[in-house]
Amino acid sequence: MRRTNTVHALLRRVTRGNGFYIGELFHAAARRNPTTPITLDRPLQWAPDRGLDFTVGQLADQIDDLAARLWAAGVRPADRVALYKTDNFDIALLACSAARIGAVPALLSPALDGSVARELLARLDRPWLLTDGDMLAGQLSGMPLTDVVHTTLLSAGKAPEQGDGTLSLADYAGARRRDPVFLHPHQPSLITHSSGTTGIPKLAVHCPETGWHRLVPQKIVAWPIRERETAALCMTFVHSRFYQGLAMFLGHGNPMVIAVDPDPAHIGPLFARTRPGYIETHPNTYVDWEELAEAPGAPLAGVRVFGATFDAMHPRTIQRMLGASRRNRPLFVQFYGQSEIGPMAGRWYTKRSAHKADGRCVGMPLPGFISLRVVDDTGKRVASGRTGHLEVRSRTRILTYLGEDDRYKSQLHDGWWRVGDMGHVDRWGLLHLMDREVDRIGTMDSNLAAEDLLMSRLEELREIVIVAGPDGEPVPVVATRGERPLDPSRWQRATWDLPAMAPFRQFPFDELPRTSTRKIQRPELARIVRETPPPPIAAGQGPGSEAGA
Repeated sequence: MRRTNTVHALLRRVTRGNGFYIGELFHAAARRNPTTPITLDRPLQWAPDRGLDFTVGQLADQIDDLAARLWAAGVRPADRVALYKTDNFDIALLACSAARIGAVPALLSPALDGSVARELLARLDRPWLLTDGDMLAGQLSGMPLTDVVHTTLLSAGKAPEQGDGTLSLADYAGARRRDPVFLHPHQPSLITHSSGTTGIPKLAVHCPETGWHRLVPQKIVAWPIRERETAALCMTFVHSRFYQGLAMFLGHGNPMVIAVDPDPAHIGPLFARTRPGYIETHPNTYVDWEELAEAPGAPLAGVRVFGATFDAMHPRTIQRMLGASRRNRPLFVQFYGQSEIGPMAGRWYTKRSAHKADGRCVGMPLPGFISLRVVDDTGKRVASGRTGHLEVRSRTRILTYLGEDDRYKSQLHDGWWRVGDMGHVDRWGLLHLMDREVDRIGTMDSNLAAEDLLMSRLEELREIVIVAGPDGEPVPVVATRGERPLDPSRWQRATWDLPAMAPFRQFPFDELPRTSTRKIQRPELARIVRETPPPPIAAGQGPGSEAGA
């Protein structure tokens, strides 16, 4: 009971009642300690002259300023405000500002193609569009907007054409500050979108209560490093996970580093200078950060805890991250989750256990927060150890998919949410992921398991994805460090005990289609593979050398 009361007291610092309100994040932290430092890696686009170093109190003041300008422009509680702008931390500040006055931020990734963004704007039913001059001149260039948005607001820059009805927040400088507005805990308060790995992203509608239930286990995990460690986040600003990450550490009073650019050449010097004790990024970004293990200045030497969500991690990457830390008993903490549910399972690794890491094991379903079952195609539970469809029951589920309520309801079965992944639970209660339902290939037990194995055997791989070819055969698509050609003989030795696959296809890393969280868009990659003629078969890669042949 005492522990429960402590957790609830911690949560009240960043929540109101049983609600999670992003408009209150920085203000709650400022009331606790307004001088807590926050370091950025890139100047704010809307205020480039203010530098890179801030305090929590200064950022809370900026949010109040922006919220006042939004109100003066006409934004009101429950209005939808779509943010589709150049990638920068001011996406988060603008989202918090809109939420501060009771509006509902709808976060659209800057990585989305303009035509996809326009389709999502139409689904949002004439929202305010908060963007910038660069985006209007770039991805939205020539895109008709007046029929899908209420009004376009510019946070920075100028509209390409004068007199088009676009408003600028700069024109509302000095607007009267407003009192915060708190929506009902069950009312829509934030809209994000799914990764879009299978097509047009879905718009996920969140409310304060579900956000509160997601935050509880994460705050517990962060408790041991409260205040003591600098926490560095480098992830997309349009995913709900980023705001949960902010809440974890702002609520505990940790100094923070917020990075936009994940390039190792950029992030290495930043970490060498700021010495974070906690870092979190996307799993695929961690793969790129493997080279930081031996980078000048030992940028990962001070990390006590590595955090990862979104997807399962490659064991090789976990081992290299932990090996780069010089702290006593560093941890790699992994959560498995999805936008619609939040974190569902978790586990941690140490230097001693990392070599035993199973990339398919994502840990124990969070006790007290998540109920999980594995079912067959008819919805009947399967025995322990058998692979089936994963379904969960929790209080963390989104309200709906905006404009696609029937699609949302189709994934519910007597209150159980069909996650879309295949997996099994072992006799110890640990969850093992196999594949996405839509990505399964009949001749492979698990595409993901084969990818993990090949990543561990071929250190030159930067990415490997196995997709279905024109006839349903597994086609490995690879990208290497430095874009060096993959040695066919090394490939042959690495795949000798795997099911038969087509010859590998090598692509430049930057040409692989990705989502905002750097996941590979597998259906799109499969389409590219089908439509791109294969290169001549290299020696050692022909049918006679295929694994299992």
